[in-house]
Amino acid sequence: EQPEETPQPAPRRIFQERQRITGLPLYFQGYLSVRHSRCQEFRAYWTELRGTMLFFYEDKKAPAYSQKLDISALTSATNVYPDENGSAQFVLMLSNGELELKANDYEGGKEWKGFILTVTKLSVPPDESLLPEQLKRMHEVLEKEKKRRITLNNCSSASLNRKSPPSSTMTAMPACFYAVSRQEAIEMLEKNPSCGNLILRPGSDSKNYAITIQYKLDAPQLKHYKVVSKGTSYVIELERQVTLPSLQDVVNYFVTQTRGKLKPYVIQT
Repeated sequence: EQPEETPQPAPRRIFQERQRITGLPLYFQGYLSVRHSRCQEFRAYWTELRGTMLFFYEDKKAPAYSQKLDISALTSATNVYPDENGSAQFVLMLSNGELELKANDYEGGKEWKGFILTVTKLSVPPDESLLPEQLKRMHEVLEKEKKRRITLNNCSSASLNRKSPPSSTMTAMPACFYAVSRQEAIEMLEKNPSCGNLILRPGSDSKNYAITIQYKLDAPQLKHYKVVSKGTSYVIELERQVTLPSLQDVVNYFVTQTRGKLKPYVIQT
């Protein structure tokens, strides 16, 4: 398998494990030094911004985070200012205190602050010193975060509106469900065929679901199927519609109909 053109900070397996543990999309990552208001010293971490959470890792290759911080209640952030060592610092003002952050350089500090403000304020900061490429990436992250929030709100509403099934059935999702876009699902299937070839994901309308599969006949073939939520049932939109009582039954249907040629995509640990 050829290496990707853009070097990844951690091997793909580690990325997948972090994705599984956090359950949140990765928006930005890099080294950050952190100091809480009660602490004397900065401490360096490999840091990931996922959703509106910061995850801190002791090591760049550690699959599990050592600390996490919810920054959704961010009230403001100071300007980025360089220190005597060439690093760049800024402070996040949170409802429960302050957090000082230090990036390796001024450019890195501006990027971190920009992405943090984008996901917490749902708006790209009007910073004239940001480069066009940085602003483009922030706008992409903004759209992803808006869609994620819509999906979360719809899932919460659906759970509240349902006629109180047992709590286990309300929260149970198939192991092959990932909160990813169509393109992200395609990339997951193409890069890791050993994990399976069927992914359940949110639909493009953020209200329903979709199944993405990859068949390998003469050449790999990708297909997408819409799964519509109707009351307490789910309808697979095929030539002849199939109605099933749960998302797990939807996954099982595809597996049994293909006599096991389709396997749910589950990240291997």
